[in-house]
Amino acid sequence: MSRIGKLPIPIPAGVKVSLKDHEITVTGPQGTLKQALHERMVIVVEAEQIIVNRPSDDKTDLALHGLTRSLINNMVVGVTQGFKKGLEIHGVGYRAEVSGKVLTMSLGYSHPVVYELPEGISVEVEKQTKLTVSGIDKQLVGSASAKIRSFRAPEPYKGKGIKYADERILRKAGKAGK
Repeated sequence: MSRIGKLPIPIPAGVKVSLKDHEITVTGPQGTLKQALHERMVIVVEAEQIIVNRPSDDKTDLALHGLTRSLINNMVVGVTQGFKKGLEIHGVGYRAEVSGKVLTMSLGYSHPVVYELPEGISVEVEKQTKLTVSGIDKQLVGSASAKIRSFRAPEPYKGKGIKYADERILRKAGKAGK
């Protein structure tokens, strides 16, 4: 039995869950999320919890069991608390600013890098070098953070670039002298 898949998902107060034709909709104080689920998984929505069951111990069903439970749990957590990802900008003259739904960054290139934020994602800039990407969809928060990081990934010699707040950059020694 899957250790993740067998755990029931508690439904907090203020969250409404509806299931129709293997598409689950979770509505909460932060917003609404929809997700199409695999038709082999059996989802039971009770009064205060969601239970995910699998039809057999087939390899595919074993893999889908934990995945389906994690996707639904992330939806419930997203509409109640939301998700955040921190980014830090390191480098002389590197900075970022947000105006509306556009993130403008100065990253040492000859031009400013302009990134239009996807729907459902917000970015807060603190001290021009610390960014917080937040939203209710965990996958969207992660992909937006990765896209922002890809504009200037941290390099291993001086550590310049955009890195995750909890990321540790392995530093290399510079060129050896004579």
